[in-house]
Amino acid sequence: MTQSQPQEVIVTDTSQFRWTSASRSHVGLVRKVNEDSCLDMPDRRLWAVADGMGGHALGDFASQTIVTALGNSPPHDSLGERVVDTRERLQTVNRLLREEADTRGVHIIGSTVVVLLAQERHCAYLWAGDSRIYRYRNGLLTQLTRDHSQIEELRAIGNPALEEAISPIVRNMITRAVGAAESLDIDEEIIDVEDGDVFLLCSDGVSNEVSDEEMCSVLAPGNCRHAAETLVDIALERGGHDNISAVVVRADDLSSTDKTVLNPAL
Repeated sequence: MTQSQPQEVIVTDTSQFRWTSASRSHVGLVRKVNEDSCLDMPDRRLWAVADGMGGHALGDFASQTIVTALGNSPPHDSLGERVVDTRERLQTVNRLLREEADTRGVHIIGSTVVVLLAQERHCAYLWAGDSRIYRYRNGLLTQLTRDHSQIEELRAIGNPALEEAISPIVRNMITRAVGAAESLDIDEEIIDVEDGDVFLLCSDGVSNEVSDEEMCSVLAPGNCRHAAETLVDIALERGGHDNISAVVVRADDLSSTDKTVLNPAL
C-alpha cells in the first residue's frame, strides 16, 4: 500500500453524533513495501488498521485482504450484529490466508488487525496482535487494547527480571495475528461514547516511535486530519524504521447544549 494523504470526512448519524475521521499511511524510510493497510469509512462508522507481519511473505496482501473483507460488510441493525459479522469476516480471512500460505509454500501469510465500530452512543473494538487503539477523553489518553505480544505476556506475569533479560527479537514477537494459526483468537470490548471522544487506531510504526505524551498533545485539539499527518511525521522524524499508519476518529454529540465545537476544517 503506497503512502496516502489524510482526507478528512464528516458524517452525522441518526443519533445526532457527528463522526469526523482522517487516515494516513506511509511506507517509512527503511522498508521498500508498505505492508500496512487502513480502512477509513465514517459513513459506515467503521475504521481499521492492519499491519502485515514483517519478515513474512506477502504481508501487504494479508493486510489488504483484511480491510477489503471488512469494507464489504453489509449494514446491520445493531452493534452486536456488526461485531458478530466482523468476527466472522476475520475468521474467513484467517482461513483464506492459511490456504494461500499452503498454496504458495510459505510458512505464514499474516497480519495484525484493530477494528473500531460505532453505532449510536456505543463503540466496539476488536483486535489481534499489536496494532492499537487509544482514546483521548477530557485531557486523558487511554490505551484501550492490550498488545498480544511476548513482552506483554511477560509483563502480565509481573517479573521485571524476565522482561529485561529477553532479546529485542523476542520483544517484538506477537502472539496473535490473522493467518498465524488455524483458529483466530480475537479480543473485543464495547464502550460508551462521550461528546468529544477522539480515537486513534495505529500500527506499531506509530506506537513504537511516538510517546503517550506526544499522542495526547496531538489528539487534544480534535483535528483529525492534522493529527493523522502529525503522528506520521513524528514517526518519520524518529527514523521511520517501520511502516507507519494512523486513523484518527472524533465523535461530537450535536445534541449537547454546553459545548464549543471545533471547526474540523481548521
